[in-house]
Amino acid sequence: MSGMDVTRFGCVGVLMGGSSSEREVSLRSGLAVLKALQSSGVNAVAVDLSSDWTGNISRAGIDTAFNVLHGTLGEDGCVQGLLEVLGIPYTGAGVLASALCMHKQLCKQVLNHAGVKTAVDIPLTSDGPLRYPVILKPVAEGSSVGLHRLADKSEWDVLNIDAACGQWMAEMPVTGVEIAVAVLDGKALPPVEIAPKSGVYDYASKYTVGATEYFCPARLPAETLRYCMRRAEEAAAATRCTGAPRVDMIVTSGGEPYVLEVNTLPGMTETSLLPKAAAAAGISFEQLCISILATAGLEHRGGSHAK
Repeated sequence: MSGMDVTRFGCVGVLMGGSSSEREVSLRSGLAVLKALQSSGVNAVAVDLSSDWTGNISRAGIDTAFNVLHGTLGEDGCVQGLLEVLGIPYTGAGVLASALCMHKQLCKQVLNHAGVKTAVDIPLTSDGPLRYPVILKPVAEGSSVGLHRLADKSEWDVLNIDAACGQWMAEMPVTGVEIAVAVLDGKALPPVEIAPKSGVYDYASKYTVGATEYFCPARLPAETLRYCMRRAEEAAAATRCTGAPRVDMIVTSGGEPYVLEVNTLPGMTETSLLPKAAAAAGISFEQLCISILATAGLEHRGGSHAK
């Protein structure tokens, strides 16, 4: 990326904030990206979105959007569709891939069809899952929001969840080493091992300082690491994810990775998993941000904005 003419991106709007449960995480990511882009000579401005998204984006007068919006509206294809209509190239997955990966059950169907293994679904009834223990999670949330590990029905009853609404799903727990494999422009970066002290990588484990240990590269045999990286690339290709998606998996004792989900817009604070993986590959945070910016494009306007 050395010697790249960053002026070709014009005014870059870092879209951050949003109105989902992940607003605060998005703001932290957005400010880190903004600082990195500006230090690299990019004409970048912050675009904090919470209401009147169309008006705020239009008034910002941006030429390219660096999307750091997490969760509902920012990561599910909605803002991507808006940017398509406005003709503003953006980073991250397109409309189709964003909507697909935000819906965990539909995403699993696509991955399974492509031969990528995922955790086994457990039927969920009004009385709870048909078996225990299970991992219970919302169908369309990110950042481990609402994730629960239930040992028995008594724990289900305490939650008081309406399973009939179709917004929840249950999976058989997979035992093994949890890793995250970021895929930058189609190529996997070194896997990051996630070791939560509680045993479950939920919201608290993710955002409480000291609650989780991280190792990059993951403490797995080299052959297993390469296999997981190939699987991550296959998952990104199957879901048509562009930019820098992160594929979360659990690797069993036999070395087989099971994909938990594909995150189209992973966190971008300097301590997030994607920057950790990039650093292990010798890519600085500033270089990572520029590399992602270079992938900005429009699905309906002839592909990539920056060749």
